[in-house]
Amino acid sequence: MDVELFVLDAKYVFMSKIIINSPNAPAPVGPYNHSVLANGTLYISGQIALDPSTGELVQDSIEDETHQVLKNLGAILETAGLSYEDILKCSVFVSDMNMYGRINAVYAQYFKEETAPARELVEVANLPKFVNVEISAIAVKA
Repeated sequence: MDVELFVLDAKYVFMSKIIINSPNAPAPVGPYNHSVLANGTLYISGQIALDPSTGELVQDSIEDETHQVLKNLGAILETAGLSYEDILKCSVFVSDMNMYGRINAVYAQYFKEETAPARELVEVANLPKFVNVEISAIAVKA
């Protein structure tokens, strides 16, 4: 654990940074970690549809791909002692906005409408491994 010291109005405030990786999510495909916990807030790296048991992409359909992405997020949340209910914000990146409705239908199965997190959904030119959807999240234990 790294500890940084900041001076704020002549008071000392301690901030910690804890790396949390899940054995039940696919290993990161670059120089990053699954998530970072800082001051009670969990920042989860973007997840794609890699099956953690095989290392293969799940791309049978956009629905299957989206389910795998959200399962990977769930595995990281669980390792951190959190759940989908603790997510405050999701960032959803898609390769084709025409898939919005199908992605949204799967996404809605993981969140209650009345407590769903804030979110943006953005079409991008390309995503890692040329997948169709990637989702990152910010969560706090309620």
